[in-house]
Parts: sequence; structure tokens; C-alpha cells
Amino acid sequence: MIFEESTLLQVEPNNTSSMKSICTLIFTLVMLPSLTSQVGFISDFAKKWENTALYTIEFAEAFPEDLYDFGPTTEEMKFREQSLHMCGNISWLSSSYLGGTDYKEDLSNPPKSKADLITILRNTFQYAAETIQNFDPSQLDEKVEFFAGPMSKRQIMMLMSDHVTHHRGQLVVYLRLNNIKPPGYRGW
Repeated sequence: MIFEESTLLQVEPNNTSSMKSICTLIFTLVMLPSLTSQVGFISDFAKKWENTALYTIEFAEAFPEDLYDFGPTTEEMKFREQSLHMCGNISWLSSSYLGGTDYKEDLSNPPKSKADLITILRNTFQYAAETIQNFDPSQLDEKVEFFAGPMSKRQIMMLMSDHVTHHRGQLVVYLRLNNIKPPGYRGW
């Protein structure tokens, strides 16, 4: 026998304090990995989001201001519209599903200058970063009603990231069609 009988925890039948301690210990041992994993997800996502922001802003900086109303076809959004569409989606998902406060930027009145658009991009990505930083990791698996069906808040975060990637990918084409080399890829 590895344990001597005297080293085992002795619990008296009427000793509720010991039982509570054992239950607390068992709960902690069972739940700690899950909570650590959730905090790890938020930390990983926050770092990825920072790179997403920097990479996306590099596109806005690389594209000439006189081409901000360029679109490859009449059906496609213009460069400026693509950028503002990303901002609108980020602010909507952050405020509607992730507990962000009301977003302060007015996205209905498109900025005229490149500098103003870049400021809106920076502010929007920062707003989402703060929302994520203040997000309670224990809510990651909480389901929310979404137009595509119920989703967890973790899925909403992934959707937010994927949506930016989708539209930034379109901006790669906009740059290439104008003989502009896109910024080098940023991953994690």
C-alpha cells in the first residue's frame, strides 16, 4: 500500500467542514483546467487580434488615398467601403454579443481622408481589443441568438476574426489590381 492508513484524510461522518473542504478541492481540481483553458483562449485571441489590427491597418496605409473609392467591379464595395464594413461588423459583434459598450464612431458618414479612415480603423480595433480584454472567460461557451442560429460567444469572436480576414483578403486583390505589393503576411 502506497499510503499508510494514518496519512489518508479522515472524515468524520458529522464533520461538514471537512466535507466542504473536500468538495471544494474536488471542484477546483475538476474546473481549474477548464477555466485555465478559457483564460488561455482569451489571451491567445487578444494577441491574434492585435496582429489582425496591425496587419489590416497596413493595408489602409499602403493604399493611395486617391484610390480609396476604387472597386474592381460595380458590384464590389470600394476600398473605403470594405474598410468601413469591417469596422461596422467589429463594432456590432463586440457591442451586441461580447458585452462591449456602445460604439462611439459614426460609421454612417464615410470619412473623406485616408488619415480619418485609418483613425476609425485604429479606434474600432482598439474598441474590440478592450471588449475582449474585459470579457469574462467563463462566458465563452454561453450561447447567444444569432441570425445564423445559436452560437457561443467563442464562435462570435472567431466569426469576428474570420470576417476581417475575408474582407482583408479582398483588399489584397484591390492592391494587386493597382500594382501595389500587399503588406507581408502576419499570422499569430
